[in-house]
Amino acid sequence: MPSPHSPEFRRRAVELARQGNKSTVELAKDLGISRSCLQNWVAQAAAEEKSAGDAARPTSAEKKELAELRRRNKQLEAENEILKRAAAYFASENVLPK
Repeated sequence: MPSPHSPEFRRRAVELARQGNKSTVELAKDLGISRSCLQNWVAQAAAEEKSAGDAARPTSAEKKELAELRRRNKQLEAENEILKRAAAYFASENVLPK
């Protein structure tokens, strides 16, 4: 689902928050967003600007990649389970009576 606020709006909100002319609460109210939303944007922007060695908070690209990897892992696990069941089924059919 797309975000209700454009990336440019977010960038500008983060810039204004970093300027410190207004409190986070006042700025968020002026922008029509919640204080926690603005704080999350500021924290995410800081994470995206982090140095390569600092892994305290994942970047947006890392979050996207992680979500894709989790989806792919779930798909592969389901496929693996199907193959296990098929192998067990065919193995039971090929058992010769003694």
